[in-house]
Amino acid sequence: MSSERRIDTSVPHSARIWNFLLGGTDNYPVDRQAGEQVFAVFPGMVDMVRQSRLMLRRVVRYLAGEAGIRQFLDIGTGLPTADNTHEVAQRAAAESRIVYVDNDPLVLTQARALLTSTPEGVTAYIEADVRDPETILAEAARTLDYDEPVALMLMGVLGLVGDYDEARSIVRRLMAALPSGSYLAVYDGTDADPAYVEAIRAYNAGSGAVPYTPRTPEQITGYFDGLDLIEPGVVPVTRWRPSQDDVPTVSCSGGVARKG
Repeated sequence: MSSERRIDTSVPHSARIWNFLLGGTDNYPVDRQAGEQVFAVFPGMVDMVRQSRLMLRRVVRYLAGEAGIRQFLDIGTGLPTADNTHEVAQRAAAESRIVYVDNDPLVLTQARALLTSTPEGVTAYIEADVRDPETILAEAARTLDYDEPVALMLMGVLGLVGDYDEARSIVRRLMAALPSGSYLAVYDGTDADPAYVEAIRAYNAGSGAVPYTPRTPEQITGYFDGLDLIEPGVVPVTRWRPSQDDVPTVSCSGGVARKG
């Protein structure tokens, strides 16, 4: 697949908006405008973005450490920042193999430049859309061994699939290709905070970017049907095995589950 596809700087992109909210510089004026529009309605968005990222680190640390996973398929990678999936995983186990997937050429260009592997492990990149799981699985098979457990990471990306049944179908199709002992990790924005829901409504109406759909905690739990949820289950991201007790509650929930 070509990573030379032209980067469209006239339309905001979720990965670049996320980068802006995290304090990064890999974004364009249109992304910053969209991010500031959300922040104006919902100032808690920055906390939510940062706390979600902290959950990702804790999840990968758990999977690579306690669960012994050595293969990761991270879909909806986003732009590189501190403690990316491969860095956390390979600190725990240098031989870990990670495949990143995103559909923004800027993300893939930056990833190839910045996300380098340990000598013992592998870090690979696929330009593909989450709505095309069969292509993702076929391309990832060049790096991952589907006879061994894989951690599927869908962190903040399923909300970009507007139809809930389609989102669940994507999860099922991806997990069906992975063996017993594999894991699914998901978080997404929820409808728990009316201010957040209003901010996303305004963003969807005015930004021109791919719309984002907050889901109920029950809907997020539905992604894990047929899998064994790991304690504490589906909870706000700040409550998933936090490193400290005094953490805020944000309008974003997630969890981790094992395929039996």
